[in-house]
Amino acid sequence: MRYFDIAVIGGGASGLMAALRYKNKNIAVLESTQSIANKIKISGGGRCNITNKKVSADNYLGERVFIQKVLDKFSQKDLIEFLKKRGLNPIIRKKSQYFCPKSSDELIMIFKKELKNVPFLLGHSLCDLKKEDDDFLIFTNKGTLKAHKVVIATGGISYQKIGATDIAFEIAKKFSHNIITPKPALVGFTVQKNEFWFKELSGISIKVRMKTGKKSFLDDLLFAHRGISAPAVLNSSLYWDKGSIEIDFLPDISLKSILKNQNRQISSLLPLPKRFTKAFLQSIDLEDKRASLLTKEDKEKLSLLKSYTFSPAGTFGYSKAEVTKGGIDTDEIDPDSMMSRYQKNLFFIGECLNVTGELGGYNLQWAFSSAFGLRI
Repeated sequence: MRYFDIAVIGGGASGLMAALRYKNKNIAVLESTQSIANKIKISGGGRCNITNKKVSADNYLGERVFIQKVLDKFSQKDLIEFLKKRGLNPIIRKKSQYFCPKSSDELIMIFKKELKNVPFLLGHSLCDLKKEDDDFLIFTNKGTLKAHKVVIATGGISYQKIGATDIAFEIAKKFSHNIITPKPALVGFTVQKNEFWFKELSGISIKVRMKTGKKSFLDDLLFAHRGISAPAVLNSSLYWDKGSIEIDFLPDISLKSILKNQNRQISSLLPLPKRFTKAFLQSIDLEDKRASLLTKEDKEKLSLLKSYTFSPAGTFGYSKAEVTKGGIDTDEIDPDSMMSRYQKNLFFIGECLNVTGELGGYNLQWAFSSAFGLRI
């Protein structure tokens, strides 16, 4: 039976960073698929959105004190410096987001180069984990291994097509951890009957401000066959569980100022795609007329452009979700070491924890920060 001082379960961003930090130890990385860094490979349209210029607990769903404590140990500035020392100079796109200059392979190659002497046990799916005296027995589909310390970095349930499973949650529960109900996040919304007109607009993208609870996002909304998607929607999905969401289809524009031109029709006044305007007017049962003919009631209907409220039917599900929100309760994890408070030498990092970031590089930053926070 092969024995390791440290076994990292998961060959994604957090697992690779964990292995890099302890590469001089007797360590191995177990990965259920036949390749490492599968999620890094496809993230950011293949260019990998690494992090953001501004990162704080405000950009995450989870326990703020825990999150900030972990982020402070390895900030976005630390990550950028870490990459630059290894020849990767991330570029800024979309005003504040750091990406690989050419492709995600640039980031992946850093790990492959630095971990060339670390054994990667590919195709090894974790089936079970048991404590035996001072060590752990790691049961996989290809046999049993033994390790003194185990790091669980298998991520969440999203992206099942690249090997994502709920094994981290199952292992955590086995060692008495509480699991905050996992749900798809950074994902599109399906709509109820009142919003079926959204589906008729498939392919149209407009900039909106979406508000859910205390969170507000100014970004693109894309109408799709199943409902709505794009950054404003995906970010809103992180903070939505049930209830209504408000959309401002004319962010930073006063409806009153638009209607000053009394002799033009509504459709020609609104700075919105004609297909959208037509469908919207039909949905509120308002005729496309000159602004001078609008009654008080008409204007009240039209004001819904600034505060359209609807309740999503649900989301597009895990198959389309970029991440999983919920997960292992962070109250039960020591932020100074990332070790379980219930089981010595068992560590949890990355997406499997109840910490989920917004779009913009925040989830990769969390993966790296939580791995860097390991004290093994």
